[in-house]
Amino acid sequence: KKIYLLLLLFPLLAIAQPKAGYYNNAVGKSDATLRSALQAIITSGHSVTSYGGLYTAYATTDINPANGKIWDMYSNCNFTYGTDENHGTTGPECTNYNREHTTPQSWFNEEAPMVSDLFNVYPTDTKVNGERSNYPYGEVATASYTSGNGSKKGSSSMASYSGTVFEPINEYKGDLARTFFYMATRYASDCQSWGSGATVLYGSNMGLSSYAVTLFLKWARQDPVSAKETARNNACEKVQKNRNPFIDYPELAEHIWGTKKGIPWSLTSGIDELKIEFTVSPNPVQDIINISSTETNLTYTIFNINGQVLMQEQLNGRTSISTEQLKNGMYLLQLSSGQRKSIQKFIINK
Repeated sequence: KKIYLLLLLFPLLAIAQPKAGYYNNAVGKSDATLRSALQAIITSGHSVTSYGGLYTAYATTDINPANGKIWDMYSNCNFTYGTDENHGTTGPECTNYNREHTTPQSWFNEEAPMVSDLFNVYPTDTKVNGERSNYPYGEVATASYTSGNGSKKGSSSMASYSGTVFEPINEYKGDLARTFFYMATRYASDCQSWGSGATVLYGSNMGLSSYAVTLFLKWARQDPVSAKETARNNACEKVQKNRNPFIDYPELAEHIWGTKKGIPWSLTSGIDELKIEFTVSPNPVQDIINISSTETNLTYTIFNINGQVLMQEQLNGRTSISTEQLKNGMYLLQLSSGQRKSIQKFIINK
């Protein structure tokens, strides 16, 4: 049968979703009033994690299900949770991991709750974290340092900022953009007054500088929400009892800072323009799943019901996928094109 899938309800991949009514108070709002409503939602009930508690939380928030290692956005190192924590030892890349404040803690004088907000602090390679230092994010013209996975530090290529910046790889640019949308919303009453260095990214444009708005909207559009982000959002909620709305509903950023300013937001605002229409057959599947769609340039991804990526490849005009290597059970098939994504459940029964 034809599928009209809810693309921006991507949390379906990781089973848990926002509890019913979580975002109801934001419905019908736009611009500053939408940001204020979201701030109230994600501030209420926020259980502040201790700084030391971040390392504990990473056991559930930042483990790569593909290999059981720490999921580090700055390197390709295989860190073992707990064993490879940095407790004062530094060294070359892949020595250990520590806690990376995407909004540097020096910008807000190491104050709570920002200093231990899981949506701001990720585990990363200690060496690369040190290279990033407290430089703002940006796009690098000439790199003075490049990490093992291609993250770069160097001079900014954007005319609106000429200083040194740190550029993550493309796979994680959207993750970090949505991190800053969260920070500019959760700390809407404070971020504009944070100290030295913060003004590059935070400012009077509803919490962000003009430079940051341009940069992060670009990154968010280019790198849509991934299964990693969705799973992490769910795990963070279990620890600190709030969510990142810009992962649940990426179009919120457009309603506050982007092309939909002035347009009231609803729970279905992002669905119609992003759905991909396709059919699959047969279902249940044995060894081959057939796909029919008028769309081009599609990438398929197959997940298990826990959100783990099992297969991923561009279709390149193909209309069938071999599932011979998969065991009997329920799976999720995602088709994507740019930031557009559709998902359907299917069953293998050989």
